[in-house]
Amino acid sequence: MKELPTIPLKRLSLRPFRQEDAEQVQELAGDKYIAETTLYIPHPYEDGMAKAWIDTHTEHFNEERSLTLAIVHKEESYLIGAITIGCNKNFDHGELAYWIGRKYKSNGYCTEAAKGIVHYAFEEMKLNRIYARHLARNPASGKVMQKIGMKYEGLLRQHVKKWGEYEDLACYGLLRDEYIF
Repeated sequence: MKELPTIPLKRLSLRPFRQEDAEQVQELAGDKYIAETTLYIPHPYEDGMAKAWIDTHTEHFNEERSLTLAIVHKEESYLIGAITIGCNKNFDHGELAYWIGRKYKSNGYCTEAAKGIVHYAFEEMKLNRIYARHLARNPASGKVMQKIGMKYEGLLRQHVKKWGEYEDLACYGLLRDEYIF
C-alpha cells in the first residue's frame, strides 16, 4: 500500500487529509458559495460527508484513480482547501480539480497549489496530459488554469446540470511537453 505524498511548496504544503480535518472541510466546503461555483460539492454539506470523503483518498490513490490532497498553509498549518488529480492511466491523462475556502481566495493559493500538483502529476505520476473544466460562470477558476499554462480548448454548452439548471463548462488542457518545469 503506497502512502499519499506530501508536496512542499513556497507558502503551502499539499498533504494527505486526516480525519481531524473533517470539521474544517465541512465548514469550508459547506459554504454555499463554494457549492455554487463547483460541480460536485453538495449543499447542504451534511455531517459525516467530510469523514466519508477523506476515507476514500488512500484507496483511490492506490488504485491509481486519483490523488487528493489538502491545501495547507505551510507555517501556520491551517486548511485552505483541496486539490485533486483524477487519473485515467489507460490514456496517461488526469483531470485537475480544486476548491479554496472563500476566506482564502485572492491570495494566489490556488495557483500555487495547482502548479505544485501539476508538477507532481507530470514528474511522479508520468501523465502526458492534464485537463480541467470549470463552470463558465466561474471565470476565477479559469484564471488559475491560465496562470499555470493551461490552454483554453473550448466550451461545452449546457454540458452539466447544477441545481436543476444547465451549465456550460469551459475546458483547458496542458501537455507534458508544453509544461515548463
